[in-house]
Amino acid sequence: MMNTDPNHLPALFALLLPIIIVLAVWDGVWKCVGILKTLSDKLLRATGAAFCLLLAHHAIAAESGLKLATFDVDATPPVGSMMAYDPVIRVDELSLRCRGIVLVGAGEPIVLCAVDWIGIGNEAHDAFREALAKAAGTTPQRVAVHALHQHDAPGCDFTAERLLKEAGAKDLGRFEGTFARRVLARTAAAVKAAIPKAQPVTHCGWGEADVKEVASNRRIPGPDGRIRATRYTACKDPKLRAEPEGVIDPRVSLLSFWSGAKPDELKPLAVLSYYACHPQSYYRMGIPSPDFPGIARFVRQQAVPEALHVHFTGAGGNIGAGKYNDGSRENRVALALRLADGMKRAWDATQKFPVTEASVQWRVEPVALPLASHLDEAALRAKVEQHNDPKTALDAADHLAWLARCKSGHRIPIAMLAVGDARVLHMPGELFVEYQLAAKKMRPDLHVAMAAYGDYGPGYICTARAYEEGGYESSKRASPVAPEVEGVLMEAMRKLLEAK
Repeated sequence: MMNTDPNHLPALFALLLPIIIVLAVWDGVWKCVGILKTLSDKLLRATGAAFCLLLAHHAIAAESGLKLATFDVDATPPVGSMMAYDPVIRVDELSLRCRGIVLVGAGEPIVLCAVDWIGIGNEAHDAFREALAKAAGTTPQRVAVHALHQHDAPGCDFTAERLLKEAGAKDLGRFEGTFARRVLARTAAAVKAAIPKAQPVTHCGWGEADVKEVASNRRIPGPDGRIRATRYTACKDPKLRAEPEGVIDPRVSLLSFWSGAKPDELKPLAVLSYYACHPQSYYRMGIPSPDFPGIARFVRQQAVPEALHVHFTGAGGNIGAGKYNDGSRENRVALALRLADGMKRAWDATQKFPVTEASVQWRVEPVALPLASHLDEAALRAKVEQHNDPKTALDAADHLAWLARCKSGHRIPIAMLAVGDARVLHMPGELFVEYQLAAKKMRPDLHVAMAAYGDYGPGYICTARAYEEGGYESSKRASPVAPEVEGVLMEAMRKLLEAK
């Protein structure tokens, strides 16, 4: 039995004290270990989180850099398919292309597409932009689709097609859209597949040069100032060919995209070219052809095979090769080589500049184009229902589609791509060259180019003066818009070009 005498407590305490100290220290050690373990776990978690954030930051930085993807699809119609004027009787070596680029990293992706067709109008133009937008993960407002306007080529207008079907027409002619929808599906698939293969863009380039003996003005004025003759792209009349070249824009402009760590190691990714001229040498052969601009593009593609070459027709509604082309077969290659020569000199003159995603902007100005007063809905519908006269029905459906489009409140997007000091305006219809020249005059401090033949619905878009002068382009047959269209488009261009 333990001795509890108070006189013996100090001795007992002295005996137990070392044991108490050892136990206290041991307990403290374990508490310290627990604290350290907790701190260690927290530190590891914090370090891991920081490391993950660092990796994510670098991944986002890499993804946010400007990149470019390219796509290229065969758009050649098969034998038996209807083109703008004739059915296909044979397909030759040169195919029609639907090609373009996707710019990734400067906000939502930007898609630019050029098609070797005569035109893509109204609801078909909407369908192309919507499908490519979905494929690229962007909005239709950031997609520009343009035809080059070759004539031995198809076109599409899903509004006209629908109106003809609603009228019970059996012959849809050039508006039968099965082939167009197949090309659209293939193009959307190509865009989607291209995005993961996008390559970094470190530099862009701009070059210009005059193209010699290709473009001339089609409208020949008489002594009274009115148009007395039209010098079409293939002109057999030597007197008309002898007339002055007239108002043109002789410049071909090149916007190029490059990738490389050092200025002397840059690799070209894509070259976009812009030139204002009707793209026909001769046609109505029943053989799909990209004509002389497509051959020029092919020549340049062989000279710079690393880059995809995409050509856009500028504001060439009143411009053709008629002064330098009588329709002789050899002139197709001659005109192509002259254009290719201008492209080469523009390429040689290209000045490169570094770019980031901040260097690229996309702006849109939606506009409502004024309807021509001569459009009579009742009369057009009556003609569309003339099943015994397919040509009359097809021509009426063309104008009725545009009329229905305008009455629905549709607004055409006028868009502009800005890359550094370069500006490219994306415009609708068969635009007169005066619009392109005016755009360049608005901003002489910038490099300005223009792609026309976007939405083909409005047909010829003349200047206000041209509607007074007469001539084919401003006739009721050719132009379903009113003279006030000039003010609408000039104001839209000015807003885009002057935006900061």
